[in-house]
Amino acid sequence: MVHVLMDLPFDKSAMEPYISKETMEYHHGKHHAGYVKKLNTLIKNTTYEKMSLEEIIMTADGGIFNNAAQVYNHDFYFNGLRSSKSAPSTALATLIELDFSTMETLKKAFLEAASGLFGSGWTWLSINTQGNLEIETFSNAGNPLLSGHTPLLTCDVWEHAYYIDYRNARAEYLEKWWALINWDFVSENLAAYTNK
Repeated sequence: MVHVLMDLPFDKSAMEPYISKETMEYHHGKHHAGYVKKLNTLIKNTTYEKMSLEEIIMTADGGIFNNAAQVYNHDFYFNGLRSSKSAPSTALATLIELDFSTMETLKKAFLEAASGLFGSGWTWLSINTQGNLEIETFSNAGNPLLSGHTPLLTCDVWEHAYYIDYRNARAEYLEKWWALINWDFVSENLAAYTNK
């Protein structure tokens, strides 16, 4: 199977002024595209060539794992953005209330986890094996699939996600990113988990 760079579900300038068109061009057009290209090169004529991204992530290591996971993670990140306001579904709002009391408590915990992640990596909101919401941070290319959890939302905290716009001000980027969350996408991921 040849993996293909996803099309952004929005115009490259749609997230301005919070995330610039220039950042999108580099983040999606260079970094994300680079992972796709490298993955296809690495898996050619191997057993991984016929696998989905999820299957590769669960079975590979080294460069093949890193590139497959980065493609998956970036797909998740970009699908989780939208420029217009959205809100969690009733089911998601209920789960947030059960596990975090309020949306503001979830936001504070998530942004603190993302801000505190040393170096490059990802912060995720996922469903753990007990069916509860959990905030997880992973260095480099890690993601909740490795924990047996179901990912709902992710934030990219590699510097390439924000350095053009915010330099080293990761906390400012995170605050602006929160305003761009596509809660419809997060709610759809929860519904898929609930209905499987």
